[in-house]
Amino acid sequence: MNNYLNELTTIVVTYKTDIEILKNCLKSIDPKVKIILVENSNKFKHSNEIESNFPNVEIVCSGSNIGMGSGNNYGLRKVNTKYALVLNPDTICEDSFFSNINKYLSGEVDFTLMGCVYNKKTVFNSAGFFDNKDIKLAKYIKEINLYEVDWIVGHTILFNMQKFKEKNFFDESFFLFFEETDLCMRVKKKNEKVYMCPDLKLDHLGWKGSFATDKSLEEQADKIRNWHYMWSFFYYHKKNYGYIYSLIKSSSRLFRSIIRIVFYFITSNKKQRTIYTYRFLGLINAILLKKSYYRVDIDD
Repeated sequence: MNNYLNELTTIVVTYKTDIEILKNCLKSIDPKVKIILVENSNKFKHSNEIESNFPNVEIVCSGSNIGMGSGNNYGLRKVNTKYALVLNPDTICEDSFFSNINKYLSGEVDFTLMGCVYNKKTVFNSAGFFDNKDIKLAKYIKEINLYEVDWIVGHTILFNMQKFKEKNFFDESFFLFFEETDLCMRVKKKNEKVYMCPDLKLDHLGWKGSFATDKSLEEQADKIRNWHYMWSFFYYHKKNYGYIYSLIKSSSRLFRSIIRIVFYFITSNKKQRTIYTYRFLGLINAILLKKSYYRVDIDD
């Protein structure tokens, strides 16, 4: 089999990511694959260590914490190869990952986006359908060993860069959450292909790709996750289905947050009260059509 890995560039976006977690990710990437590491701040303090151990890595800094979608856009716009792999820093690719991905880099399979599967059992789906149809009903195409789906998870996405001539990737209104679902929606509306590949396996640690691994910053991580989850939930549905639909779909979450804020205030559960307060604030700001402005700045 021909080796097409020189046609692939991997994008890894970090924000003050734990260095050991990042190195485990980089070690799992085939050394023949070029890597663009995008640090979402104005300085990557581990540059010397990474560059000396991983000669295939190019480090660039976006200048500020611009979010996952924007950070990946920053890297994707620097790609000169036919294909790009967006990979979260808290992922570890299985040994056969790149020999298997090589089969889809020859240009013989027509696709726009391709996703992976989890190496271990998890409650999370790696792909799905916009109408919530059971993933087990996905159409399997034996000749190319792929499942045709509507959406794939965002921590690992293979991009056919030839389908993005205008370099229009993720909607940068999103900071966290739903940016990949929105991208898949746009691709499907153009009648292009989104696939899940059962041979592309990896481990995803989950919430280990940024400062969230620091126990002293757990509260800040809870705030930013919950604020942006609800903001993005509303924005995604408003953008793709309309304001009224999104308002109706979000109403139960809004009232649930209010009830739980009161309950956790009475029971003196600060952690849960903080979570639902920030869920409420994120959703209210989205309903009021405010931008996704909430950020947490972490000092080195």
